[in-house]
Amino acid sequence: MVDGASQGETIQRTEAEWRAILTPEQYRVLREHGTERAGASCLNGEKRPGTFLCAGCELPLFETGTKFESGTGWPSFFDPIEDAVETQVDRTHWMTRTEVHCARCKGHLGHVFDDGPAPTGLRYCMNGAAMRFEPKA
Repeated sequence: MVDGASQGETIQRTEAEWRAILTPEQYRVLREHGTERAGASCLNGEKRPGTFLCAGCELPLFETGTKFESGTGWPSFFDPIEDAVETQVDRTHWMTRTEVHCARCKGHLGHVFDDGPAPTGLRYCMNGAAMRFEPKA
């Protein structure tokens, strides 16, 4: 865990501290609510057993078993790890969507839609730049 924070603790850093630990693309997505270009993430094709972690604080977000091919160009999942994400209404770009954030560092991950597969019917459409993958040993 980053900085010794537990899953339930919030990580707070200055913008300068975030810029020092994140790549420019990670900073743009996680801290400025950016969106990476469709198909840009190497995580789109990731199918090995493992866990997708927040790139900002290493909180486990999604397991490979919940990942599916949505055809959207972004890594998509039907269910996050319990208590790993938070949502809020996003009214930018002349529409209403549900934005997804990391529960620990509050970094922007992407959006969730109600057009996903069973059993949840949800599609967590995530920016690959907001995550890193840790394969199971």
